Amino acid sequence: MSQSDLAGHRPPHAMLADIPELVSAYYTIHPDAGDPGQLVSFGTSGHRGSSLKGSFNELHILAVAQAIVEYRATLGVTGPLFVGKDTHALSEPAFRSALEVFAANGVETVIQAGHGYTPTPVISHAILCRNRGRTGGLADGVVITPSHNPPEDGGFKYNPPAGGPADPEMTNAIQKRANEIVAAGGKGVVRIPYARALKSPCVREYDYVLPYVDDLENVLDMRAIAESRVSIGADPMGGSGIAYWDVIASRYGLALDVVNPVVDPTFSFMAVDWDGKIRMDCSSPWAMAGLVGLKDRYDVAFGNDTDFDRHGIVVPDRGLMTPNGYLAVAVEYLFTHRPGWSESAAV
Repeated sequence: MSQSDLAGHRPPHAMLADIPELVSAYYTIHPDAGDPGQLVSFGTSGHRGSSLKGSFNELHILAVAQAIVEYRATLGVTGPLFVGKDTHALSEPAFRSALEVFAANGVETVIQAGHGYTPTPVISHAILCRNRGRTGGLADGVVITPSHNPPEDGGFKYNPPAGGPADPEMTNAIQKRANEIVAAGGKGVVRIPYARALKSPCVREYDYVLPYVDDLENVLDMRAIAESRVSIGADPMGGSGIAYWDVIASRYGLALDVVNPVVDPTFSFMAVDWDGKIRMDCSSPWAMAGLVGLKDRYDVAFGNDTDFDRHGIVVPDRGLMTPNGYLAVAVEYLFTHRPGWSESAAV
């Protein structure tokens, strides 16, 4: 496939996602269980699709949420289910559908206070902190995100008590049960109206932001970063970490500017990727053209995909770094600065 003439440039208005159409299709298009392309299909720990294609619609999410409720019961997971969502247009309706199911089934469900956005690493952090030292009442989580993929997409991921992505055995079981429910037209789903779900005693709001930010100093030398006065440009790229960078800067006294505080479900501020699509791919020099433009303004600039589990790093002498190059340096640092780690530890 040849490179698009729009690669590296802001998208024209005509190519932006039609958000009202996208959300309407979530509720009005009903998947055909006889079409494999319209069934629940888990990739890396989650289901992804588009409401316009009949692959990410209300029935899919009701079915997946019910399947997760049943699956965690078979594992004996009885602790809280930490739920987060990103800024894709389909994440909000999917969040509401899922909450209706979780509350109706009596699952202790924890959501961001004020119904804001929550990055994937923050949900993982909440799970690990809750489960540390426990053998019972373990927590797990759900992140509603299609990751770095286009604005028309939606995604729904399950994180088991280990905190990371679900393994294939888990996702296969959830997928199988969810598709049974889809084939039955939703029979087997237990749900209550969203307004009742929010008031349910098993649903509680929690500020994920401060516990995560406060814990950063236990894994990073935040004082060294602050004292170096390194100038940092942070572009949340309209993603779920939008509320985090300012708090981090204030908490640790960093010389950090949030260069783009906009949340826009069309992601009109992104540069078009090489193939003519809008996606928040932090490894793409075309999609990251806006961040690369900051290379002479800051000592280092950061960008993330919408659920903040991918990173793009820009420095003055080379522009966008390759993610694997940065990760190799990070791994080397950890192995040489963690005296408590075993000598047999390896990647």
